[in-house]
Amino acid sequence: MEYRLCFDQLQWEQPAPGVQQKVFSDGTQRLRLLRFDDQFVEPEWCLKGHWGYILQGELTIDFAGEIKQFRAGDGLWIPPGPDSKHKVVMPPGQSAELIVFEK
Repeated sequence: MEYRLCFDQLQWEQPAPGVQQKVFSDGTQRLRLLRFDDQFVEPEWCLKGHWGYILQGELTIDFAGEIKQFRAGDGLWIPPGPDSKHKVVMPPGQSAELIVFEK
């Protein structure tokens, strides 16, 4: 069994304008390397749970009107469900790269 994840060997995907990702999944969980830029617009509230780490840049998340900033070196933990609904908001000139773990 291989225990090392080589992100260099994974292809970048672009699921929407302004976001790129490399994804590793074992079928029940996934690990994503994400890059957001200021072209990203999240169309709907996300109700999924996430936990991760900001590698570089700055990420702004709107939690139903409460705006939170995350910077390089910050961890984040968002529980699943409507009480934690959220959207990534990328102001002009802002970008971020992060690792996100999801079930």
